[in-house]
Amino acid sequence: MGSIPDPGELSEMTHPSFDEFQRQASLMASCTLLWKELSDHFTNLEQDLLKKSDALRHKIQTLDHQTKESLDELEKREVSIQGSVQIALGKVEKSMEAALKALEKDGDENGEVDDGDGLLLKLKSFCLEMDSSGFWRFITGKKKELEALREKIQLALAECIDPPRFVLEAISEVFPLDKRVEKSDGGNDLGWACVLVLESLIPVVVDPVIGKSRILVTPSMKERAKEIAETWKASLEERGGIENVRTPDVHTFLQHLVTFGIVKREDVDLYRKLVVGSAWRKQMPKLAVSLGLGDIMPDMIEELISRGQQLDAVHFTYEVGLADKFPPVPLLKAYLKDAKKAAAAISEDPNNAGRAMHLAARKEQSALRAVIKCIEEYKLQAEFPPENLKKRLEQLEKVKVEKRKPAAVPANKRTRANNGGPMPPAKAGRLTNAYVSSYPAAPAFVRSPSPSQYPAGVPPYHSPPSMYGSRSPPANPYTYSPEAAPHAGSFPSPPMSYPVYGGYGNAMAPAYQPAYYR
Repeated sequence: MGSIPDPGELSEMTHPSFDEFQRQASLMASCTLLWKELSDHFTNLEQDLLKKSDALRHKIQTLDHQTKESLDELEKREVSIQGSVQIALGKVEKSMEAALKALEKDGDENGEVDDGDGLLLKLKSFCLEMDSSGFWRFITGKKKELEALREKIQLALAECIDPPRFVLEAISEVFPLDKRVEKSDGGNDLGWACVLVLESLIPVVVDPVIGKSRILVTPSMKERAKEIAETWKASLEERGGIENVRTPDVHTFLQHLVTFGIVKREDVDLYRKLVVGSAWRKQMPKLAVSLGLGDIMPDMIEELISRGQQLDAVHFTYEVGLADKFPPVPLLKAYLKDAKKAAAAISEDPNNAGRAMHLAARKEQSALRAVIKCIEEYKLQAEFPPENLKKRLEQLEKVKVEKRKPAAVPANKRTRANNGGPMPPAKAGRLTNAYVSSYPAAPAFVRSPSPSQYPAGVPPYHSPPSMYGSRSPPANPYTYSPEAAPHAGSFPSPPMSYPVYGGYGNAMAPAYQPAYYR
């Protein structure tokens, strides 16, 4: 039998070291952490794949839905072509018949237009006869009846045989290039008439079945409209570039594109610059959407804000529904703050001496009115009460009215009623030799009596030297004749015609006395 090992030796051989234990524990912890990281990583990958799969499935469903809608729309358009053509042909036939009847009927073409019905009949007569030049002259001469024209032109254009051709010929005098020899009529600005006619054409040319998605314009007219647009774009250099082109011309060009449906995707940058440059126009937000600028509208709004056009930015914001991203109240307050700064700068400008306060008040009044109108239009009274703005506007208006009041004329600066000359002082009658009458002029000069005509007992009548000094009295039909005036500066006796002035009494009245009171 072998010998039994010593217990002390056995314990030394089998007892593990503490370092080894720590190494094993650290290894286990590392493996656990690595396993957890790998597990989380694969879990995240799985979740990402599920999200992407859901998004892809949603996009596929959306595309399928859009494809189905597009196919349905195309089918509807294809089916509706025949009906739309028939409706258009029916309108053309009716317009031709009405035009023939109008030509056969003898009417007073130059009669005055007194009411809405007469205005409509006059416009229809031009449209039925396709008299585009007469139509244009009539429209440009009725600017004061703009609202009535806006209502009636659309009805009149429906009577045309070819409304697009009629409109292009009508505005060809000033668009795309101004062909007038003397650009003096209408203040050299007929852009309002172009925009009015182009806007009125839209309801006439839209498809009666499917609406604005299809414009009933013949290919030849659409090509002509495209050529006109290209001509206008080519003339930008002659006009001084986009920055110097006039706003009415810009508005006419953009409305022309929308009316004839000839918007080009590659010209979006041009449209953006034109819209931002004329953003203060009321119709610009709607035109921007019609031009396909809805996707870049946030950038346009930020550009307007950076240019200090916060009020215009508010209108664009509400047009595309971005009021949450661009809160209107801070924009309106910033606009008022800038307006006050501009007014202060105007009042401090030495070049505006004499009218600085007036110009500054006008600037602030304009800003206040615009902000109040914007608050009322978009129902912002709860967020931005306009009472304080209205009070401030009333204060400015009150100051303006007080400045317009005429200055009070002093009592001693009266004017003569008969010839506009200055009246004498109120107490002039108490001064000797200062008689000036306010009665109408006598028909003839009356010579003063000679000294021999006065009674001997009357004391001499002295003329005070303070009235005229060393100068002779001014020529006046009511004063004494130069021939009777003494050279010594005093009269030998008082004239008989002054019984009540200066306290002098006379016992007799001359026969010529009534001549002074005639």
